[in-house]
Amino acid sequence: MTVTDTHTHLYSDAFDDDRKVMIERAIAANVTRFFIPAIDSSYTKAMLQLEADFPNHVHLMTGLHPTSVKENYMEELRHVEELLSKRKFVAIGEIGIDLYWDKNTLEIQQEAFSHQIRLAKQYRLPIVNHCREAFDEIFVVLETEKSDDLFGIFHCFTGDIEQAKRAISFNMKLGIGGVVTFKNGGIDKFLNQIDLEHVVLETDSPYLAPVPYRGKRNESAYIIKVLEKLSELYGLSQEVIAAITTENSKAIFKV
Repeated sequence: MTVTDTHTHLYSDAFDDDRKVMIERAIAANVTRFFIPAIDSSYTKAMLQLEADFPNHVHLMTGLHPTSVKENYMEELRHVEELLSKRKFVAIGEIGIDLYWDKNTLEIQQEAFSHQIRLAKQYRLPIVNHCREAFDEIFVVLETEKSDDLFGIFHCFTGDIEQAKRAISFNMKLGIGGVVTFKNGGIDKFLNQIDLEHVVLETDSPYLAPVPYRGKRNESAYIIKVLEKLSELYGLSQEVIAAITTENSKAIFKV
């Protein structure tokens, strides 16, 4: 069985004390494919080092996270463009809109999001989309940029079934993580109505640890708890869920 974590911040300082052991623990649990989203230029060095340390398992994205869209966002976008011109990445991410932390930056978040979608199209890459308290705003941008060459993952999907269907209409897979195990997470109520071809697994570690680890540091090995929940919801074996979601990740990332 091969399990794919399509979204994990393994370079986070939350793992500074035990990163190697933590990653090896995940690999021992059959989680052998790690897709690493970017935040901003301050993490680039750590991401490149992570790839150098685990070249057979780690796959890097580049992009500017919406909560890092500040006054210097054009400078940050130039950094993304420079990286893209020098080497290969598997996606532009994570990008999008986040109105939980700062509603005052909506306009420049929208500009940065659109700019990076166009970069993804230019380089024929998927996007990995971050949405927090911003479904309407995200959908406006996706509608504007909608085309056959727009595709990717709606990371950490937490919406309702209608929002799920709309996300899928933009050629997006739904990134399902620890929230599906939460008592009041909501998505467990309808997820089995969504065909598995539209689903990928993720942890978003070190954030959003699944039950029974909720509130603690998340790590990629804990994706097995997400896998167990989907097995329960879909009435399929963990091996089948792992195989389908891994194939879905390959269709997106081409790796």
